[in-house]
This record gives sequence, C-alpha cells and structure tokens, in this order.
Amino acid sequence: MATQPATDMSRIRNFSIIAHIDHGKSTLADRLIQQTGGLTAREMSEQVLDNMDIERERGITIKAQTVRLDYKARDGKDYILNLMDTPGHVDFAYEVSRSLAACEGALLVVDAAQGVEAQTLANVYQSIEHDHEIVPVINKVDLPSAEPEKVKAEIEEIIGLDASNAVLTSAKTGLGIADVLEAIVTRIPPPKGDITAPLKAMLVDSWYDPYLGVVILIRVIDGQIKKGMTIKFMAGDTTHLVDRVGAFRPKIEQLPQLGPGEIGFITAQIKEVAEARVGDTITDAKRPANQALPGFREVQPVVFCGLFPTDAADFEKLRESIYKLRLNDASFSFEMETSAALGFGFRCGFLGLLHLEIIQERLSREYDLDLITTAPSVVYKIHLTDGSEIELHNPADMPDPVKIDHIEEPWIEAVIYVPDEHMGSVLKLCQDRRGIQKNLTYVGGRAQLTYELPLNEVVFDFYDRLKSISRGYASFDYHQIGHRTGDLVKMTIMVNGEHVDALSMIVHADAAEARGRHMCERMKDLIPRHLFKIPIQAAIGGRIIARETIAALRKDVTAKCYGGDISRKRKLLDKQKEGKKRMRQYGSVDIPQEAFIAALRMGDD
Repeated sequence: MATQPATDMSRIRNFSIIAHIDHGKSTLADRLIQQTGGLTAREMSEQVLDNMDIERERGITIKAQTVRLDYKARDGKDYILNLMDTPGHVDFAYEVSRSLAACEGALLVVDAAQGVEAQTLANVYQSIEHDHEIVPVINKVDLPSAEPEKVKAEIEEIIGLDASNAVLTSAKTGLGIADVLEAIVTRIPPPKGDITAPLKAMLVDSWYDPYLGVVILIRVIDGQIKKGMTIKFMAGDTTHLVDRVGAFRPKIEQLPQLGPGEIGFITAQIKEVAEARVGDTITDAKRPANQALPGFREVQPVVFCGLFPTDAADFEKLRESIYKLRLNDASFSFEMETSAALGFGFRCGFLGLLHLEIIQERLSREYDLDLITTAPSVVYKIHLTDGSEIELHNPADMPDPVKIDHIEEPWIEAVIYVPDEHMGSVLKLCQDRRGIQKNLTYVGGRAQLTYELPLNEVVFDFYDRLKSISRGYASFDYHQIGHRTGDLVKMTIMVNGEHVDALSMIVHADAAEARGRHMCERMKDLIPRHLFKIPIQAAIGGRIIARETIAALRKDVTAKCYGGDISRKRKLLDKQKEGKKRMRQYGSVDIPQEAFIAALRMGDD
C-alpha cells in the first residue's frame, strides 16, 4: 500500500478540557462535536462522551474520552481538532494527568456563577507543568447569577492567567461556541514531530472491548504507525502486529496510518490490558527508537477495603467480575483475602472514596453482584522494635503491640474554598479531624483554607460532611504529603467474647473511645435478640473501652404451671437460668449480613 502523505501538522490541534466538577466540560464537548458536524442532530445525546450509564446518572466523567473533529476555520483552512474530555473529581486526577501529557493546550472552563474552585486550580497547575497554552472559557454566562467580569478577575488573581480575552460561552444554549473553536485554532500551538524518525508513540490509555480486544489510545510523537506493522512496547518488552488503526469521530473510523502529532487508537490482538501499560512508549520493532518517552507516574492506591460477596457461592463470579473490571480500570488493584466472619473475598486498593463507590456500583450493576464492603482503611507504615518496617493495608493483620516501635500514617494537604458564612463550621470540622491550619486567605469573596489532615480521618466521611455543613458550596482538593508518626491503636469489636475481624479498625488513641462507643451502640440495634444475653464490646488490646448488652429474649416457662407451691415455679426458672448460661457459653451469635453493611456504612449518623 502506497504511503499517503501524513496530515499537515500545522493543521492539527490537540487540546483537553479541564475544569472543576459540574462546570460544564462534557456539555461543552457535546456542543463542539455538534458544531463541527461530528454527529448529526439525531445521533446527538447529552454527555455524548460519557458512555457509562453511571457517568450519565451521576453527571460526572470518570474515564477521559477522546474525539477527533474536522473544523473549517474563518480563515478558510481545514483543521483537525483532537479533543480530550477529562474528569473533574479529585479521585480521577490521574486520568487528567495522562490526557494533559498528550496535548499542547487546554481549555480552562470556569462557571460564571461559581468562579474558580479547588479542583480548577489542581488541574490548571498540572497543565502549566506541561507547559500548555491555556485558553480561559467562562461558561454558563446565560445564568441570572453569572458574573463574568468578577470571574475574569478571579482567574487573574488566583491562577495568574491573563483572562482579558477569555471566551464567554453558554454550552447549554450554544452561545459563543464558534468563538471557542476559533480560539482553539488561533491560540493553541500545533504539535511538533518528525515523520522520518523511528516511530515513537505514547500509550495514553487502554481498555477492553468485547469485539476488538484491547483498544489502545495513542499519541504519535515521531514517525508513523500503520496497519500490518510490528510494534514493540519498550517498557513491557513485547511485540505485537497492528491489525487496526483509527480515530474516534466519536464513532470509530479506520485510517491508513497515524502520523506525528495525531491522536488515535490501534488494536493489535492483545488479550490482556495489563500488557498495554499506560505511559509505555510504542516503537517500530524493526527500527526502534533510541530511548523511551518519560512515562506517567505509577498510580498509587490510597484507600483499601475488603469486598466480599453476600452469598459465599458468588465468590467465583466476583473473581471473574473483578478481573474484567480491572481490564478497563488500571488504577484499581486487588488481592485475595479471607475473613472468619465474611468468608472469601478480595482486598482492593482505590484512589479515593468516590473511586471505591464507583467500582462497587459497577460490580453490582454490570455483573449483578451483592457485596459487603469492610471499613475503608489507608496504608500505614509500621516500624517494629527489631528495626524493620512493614506496610499495613488491613487492620486485621496488625502485629502484636509489643513488637511495634511506632506507627506512621499518611497525611494530606487539603485546599478548601468556602463562602464566609460557612467558614466557622468548616474550621471546626477540620479541627475535629486533627487538622493543622496552614493558611487562610480571601479570594474573590470566599475563604481559601489550607489544612494538613491525616488521611484516615478524611476517607470515612469528610467529603460528605463538608458538603452538608456548607450546603454544597465548599470545594475540596488534596494531595499527599508523606507519612507522620501518630498515636494509633487497633480497635476490635467483640460479640459474645469473639473478635469480629471485619469490624476491626485503626483509630487515633484520643478518638478510640468515642468511635468504640458509637460502634457498640450501632451493633446493639442491628443484631437481633437471642435467647441469651449478648455483650458487645470494643477493645484495644486487652482493655475494654466500651460495652453494650443485648437483652435476652424471655420465654415464659411458667406459663403452664397453674397453682401449687412457689417452689415449682422457682425450679423451672432456675432450670431456664442454667440453660441460658450454658447456651451463652456454647451458643453462636448469628450476625446478619445487613448488620455488617449498616455498621460499616461510612459517615456517623
């Protein structure tokens, strides 16, 4: 097949859309697709790039998506625009970093009513690190509460970007979309690359398609990639034959080749997504590149919890489902574990609580599984008295306290934006969670708080509490700042003298008593009464710190005893007492699955 001339690089623009949650990224992407004729009006649906049901229902983007658009500019030239729609939530920041690495510029979308939020900043700084051209777009200018001039001032004041020529749009009504397209063409630089050099392409993302196998999203830096070519993954050190080259418009379109600066996909009969590691460099097996591209940072799970099937017979189904889900989400890690109370399951690592919720929901929806989730915990570093150090993912595996020298827990630096009237309650929340205030400044009529917080205080319900006390107005972003020594203890829950390992957790010594009391009260309401008294205790080592007792069900053994001497009744009652005593000794307490789920529900009711 004769080589067709590659697309003129000066006519290509690669850009991503970055913004805080709910500022209108996906709607803007819809309008750009519509305006450039990517889809007909009949094929258009809202959030066309959010193709998971869960994304549409929650109105959030989870996976970064890409689309190739053809645009005829006002200067009469034809351009190819490669658009990447990225997630806004802090848990999916790794998706954003990968998309940004494949682009030369970014549209920074800011809500004209809400202004700059915490996650806007985090994404912008990532974009600036990649040396991008950033085009400010002020969205939702049609709202009655829109204040575009104030938002322009905020962008200049907080981020330090010149916002004098910011594009004013309303993605919902389509106002100003033509100006956005012109700004992309005129202000974002074209990509650079050498078509004659050996192939060098960056693996941006990979996912599993039941019909095509593993689909790999790539950004070509140098050289060309064609159908029938043998490629090599430099980090994975594997070779594959390319059987399909193409782009998403957003429907799949096959292309003869992809040249420098282009973004598209390839398939190469790869069965496992694990082979196609994100950040790897793809090169020509016959004429390899000298050195690999700098990859992305490895994604480190932050929150761990156990996933167990409600019905033990579903374990194999859970195993299959988790493997399939892993094909599409490389940031999710797991290993097998067993629990005396819950049977066989998996210990899974997530990037944050939203990520945990999404995975859990996808397992129950897409694979029809009923799951129990144990209390989420973070990774602790335990320094033992013999000088060695271990990482602890599961509180049940904590070594004997005598062998522990000290425990280090992960800390984060959080940036919170909050309106003035809710600041007092947010400050109190951070103090209650052992936070250390670092900074408090005012930006555009709102307070910007910087706090250092222990991560284990944040993973439970911090985000929900923050949203409820600020009526949804506070925004929150964080990054890890390392481990610090803390006074931490393992708290176990005992039911009828037996440890329930699924409910053990690591807590700060000062909060242990309150947490233990709360847990015991909760379990008292959840465990059904038996024929004998059941003590529920919270313990640290051998010390009981809280206790509740479930009263026994009383059976009236004297019901058939009419008249006669009192000693007859006494004899029956004494016999019952003995029986209860023996029952308590040997009787097992049946804790229903719902009790576990309710006890482990995040958030203090």
